Amino acid sequence: MRTRHVNLLITLIAVVLFSFSCFCISRMTQTSNQLTNCRNHISEFKESILRLKNKTERNRQELLNAFKEMKLDISEKERDAQNAVEKKVNASDTNETVSDAFEVLKFFFPHLRKVDRIYPDVIMGREKTGVTFALGISTVNRGNYSYLKQTLTSILSRMTLPEEKDSVVIVSIADSNENYVKSVVDMITKKFKRQVTSGSLEVISIPAYFYPNISHAARSTDDSEKLESWRIKQVLDFCFLMLYAQPKAMYYLQLEDDILANKMYLTKITDFVHNITSNNWLYIEFSVLGFIGKLFKSEDLTDFVRFFLMFYKDKPIDLLLGDIFLVKMCTPGEAL
Repeated sequence: MRTRHVNLLITLIAVVLFSFSCFCISRMTQTSNQLTNCRNHISEFKESILRLKNKTERNRQELLNAFKEMKLDISEKERDAQNAVEKKVNASDTNETVSDAFEVLKFFFPHLRKVDRIYPDVIMGREKTGVTFALGISTVNRGNYSYLKQTLTSILSRMTLPEEKDSVVIVSIADSNENYVKSVVDMITKKFKRQVTSGSLEVISIPAYFYPNISHAARSTDDSEKLESWRIKQVLDFCFLMLYAQPKAMYYLQLEDDILANKMYLTKITDFVHNITSNNWLYIEFSVLGFIGKLFKSEDLTDFVRFFLMFYKDKPIDLLLGDIFLVKMCTPGEAL
């Protein structure tokens, strides 16, 4: 009996121990699983933190780049604005200089004294200044015939690049016909875009209010009134062009819209001028045809214009040029 009780006790203890062992094993398994899950969560958390850190770094870099771009853009805009202001100031100074050159006209033409500012109606180009040569070409509507494109092609193509850089060709449209003005501007814009962009070619248009009433101009005994009016207008056209060109260059070369230039013409003119030992010259004649090919010192142009305007109703401009030569360069005995 006693032995039976002992066996039951041992069996009970064994069952309890087994149950406890199973319980412990189960808890340990659960704990292990929990630890594994915890490690997985920690690993995922670390990865999330790392991704967030990387994303934050990328955002920071993007933000820095955006700030740099904004700063660069602001700097460029400020620089552009400053350049625009300087360009506007320089252009304003140039315009004022050219406008001042026209003030001499008010002495001869009372109707211009009511005009605040005498200036061309149309100006196309960069209003280049500070060059050695200004080449002036006056053009009018010739009806169905125009040689201006050929003339400009000849003049510009026979310059070297340094000569083109150191000169400006000025086309003065001395015609009030708006269609003709537009056709000249369109042609030059299309055919000579590079020269216009570089500043080596300019186009101006003489305002209609510049001209006085010349319908009652005195006629010579041989010329019709129409021809006389044309000659008078031609003198005025050249005067306006010369005054516009005067502040731009050291020398002014008078041309017309129906000529062809010789090869290396500007090189030869430059060499000739540089080889003159004395600066005591009034003008240099590179052509015997009328007023074409006459080279003037720009500083003297205003004096020439004054003389031309005193007698613009009396003689063509090439004859007036001969008269001023006699007045300025010859003694009374030589003039006879």
